Amino acid sequence: MLINTKGIIVRTMKYSESSIITDIYTEEVGMQSFIISGVRSKSAKTKAGIFQIMTIVDLVAYFKSATKLNRIKEIKLGHIYEAIPFQVPRSAVGTFMVEIARKSINEPEENPQLFKFVCDAFKFLDTTQHSFANLHLWFMIELTSHLGFLPGGAYTEKTPYFDMQEGVFVTEKPDHQGYLDEQTSSHISQFLQLTMENCHEIRMSCAQRKRLLLNLIDYFRLHVDNFPTIQSHVILEEIIDS
Repeated sequence: MLINTKGIIVRTMKYSESSIITDIYTEEVGMQSFIISGVRSKSAKTKAGIFQIMTIVDLVAYFKSATKLNRIKEIKLGHIYEAIPFQVPRSAVGTFMVEIARKSINEPEENPQLFKFVCDAFKFLDTTQHSFANLHLWFMIELTSHLGFLPGGAYTEKTPYFDMQEGVFVTEKPDHQGYLDEQTSSHISQFLQLTMENCHEIRMSCAQRKRLLLNLIDYFRLHVDNFPTIQSHVILEEIIDS
């Protein structure tokens, strides 16, 4: 059948001399892979540039749920970024967010709230005039609410530790190593209270931001089945903290 949907490019790979395979998180059918033939040839009607990661697109595709690689009939830009393509720090943050989304959103099905959340985050990254040094941290924490492991409770004097295995703030240090210290637990609690528009208000040092990032990656690894290694955070840390 033919589907008409919005999507976000999350990965593109060379398939042959003129073709590519691209992973697109779509509004209608979730995370899907598509093969596009001839797109890298000089005579291609659709240029390969549209398949850059983070690109928001409108597409018409031939779709069968039982097929691992579907084909795109038509594709065009659904949104034009103003800053991300030209500013390395914004691009680094976006690249990390794309990797987190691609490696944690596995469902091949419609989820309009999750799609809107991801799409809005990239649009905000592109246009915000505030610091976006905290945005990827807020993005990860908010994403947990869509994936089913949103941290429970809050940081207080009585519950100063965040137990990553159980996903809740607790009174005493757990009898395992999967928990966060008081300062990092407090930061998670603060992010839970803020929106995307004001997450820049949390004051953190470079070291604190890096520690929370690594802890959140560990948290995803505990709660997302077969969560693979994350690569882009290394470059992100260098750029954001420079």
